[in-house]
Amino acid sequence: MNEFDAFKADLEDAERRIAREIDPGVRGFVVAILVFVLLGSFILPHTGDVRGWDVLFASHGAAAAALALPSRVFGWLALVFGVGFSMLALMTRRWALAWVALAGSALASAVGLLAVWSRQTVAEGHPGPGVGLVISWITVIMLTFHWARVVWSRTIVQLAAEEQRRRAAARRQSKTLLESLDNPDADKPPGPDRRP
Repeated sequence: MNEFDAFKADLEDAERRIAREIDPGVRGFVVAILVFVLLGSFILPHTGDVRGWDVLFASHGAAAAALALPSRVFGWLALVFGVGFSMLALMTRRWALAWVALAGSALASAVGLLAVWSRQTVAEGHPGPGVGLVISWITVIMLTFHWARVVWSRTIVQLAAEEQRRRAAARRQSKTLLESLDNPDADKPPGPDRRP
């Protein structure tokens, strides 16, 4: 047994940990700016004089503006996924959180379209979509785009290491107990001193 075999388990753990992480690079900075823009859009009016925070909590004339369900649902989806999960994914750099931020932002983008449309087709005498609603909808669409790029940008090295781990696990599972006792070095990759 050489020195490398002693550290093999540590290297495999490090590979698995790296495979679960994301490296957003410059996109992380763009996502952070978009999160702050999205937060700022809740201060702006979403319809008439009703601000985004008023839409969320049904306060300060939200009922009088005849807000439909898509506006409230969009507000909560944008807050939870566009702000909450985006910040969590950026801080922890976890792959699973980035996927949740992507899926939630994509859902919020579709509901945002319904929210804007519902404000454009509101009954006579009620205000249409405000600047805050349009800005937040466009920001959520941009967040969806950037999270999709981050999630799909796995490096070739990560993919190759993951495939190698799958093959090694499949080889270990396909062996019987007697086969593993007869040849304990069969799982090891061929090295410079070993023949395949």
